Amino acid sequence: MHSDAASVDGYLAALSDERRRAIEVVRAVILKNLPKGYAEGMQYGMIGYFVPHHVYPPGYHCDPKQPLPFAGLASQKRYMSVYLMCIYGDADHLAWFRDAWVRSGKKLDMGKSCVRFKRVEDLALEVIGQAVRRVSVKAFVKHYESVVPAAAKRVGKCKS
Repeated sequence: MHSDAASVDGYLAALSDERRRAIEVVRAVILKNLPKGYAEGMQYGMIGYFVPHHVYPPGYHCDPKQPLPFAGLASQKRYMSVYLMCIYGDADHLAWFRDAWVRSGKKLDMGKSCVRFKRVEDLALEVIGQAVRRVSVKAFVKHYESVVPAAAKRVGKCKS
């Protein structure tokens, strides 16, 4: 569910106790493993982890006013989600992620970049931490620029 919270603290405060505790656990894993250069804040109505404009001035091609999204954490109506843009569009990283998840023994409920969960115990937290830690800002921007057409970046059209 989209939140109008202006801050991460505001977002967390609006959650039920159970959801807040789960989101805080995943948030701690992301923050512990987040490489230098990324920032945390509110983005698209959820907690976002992104490449700030002072690091990557063009921003996100779908909306250049937004910093380049790297990961997200959200409480949806029926589940919670971890969005990992670092595995979206990167076949090698995605294959590693899926394999590591299987080895964890946990069931993976995943869309293109979204790992859905109802309880934090459903997650392979170590795998999420490793997935985040493996991708430096420099590597993420390089991959992003290799898969997003330059024309889309210039005009802010979302073609992905």
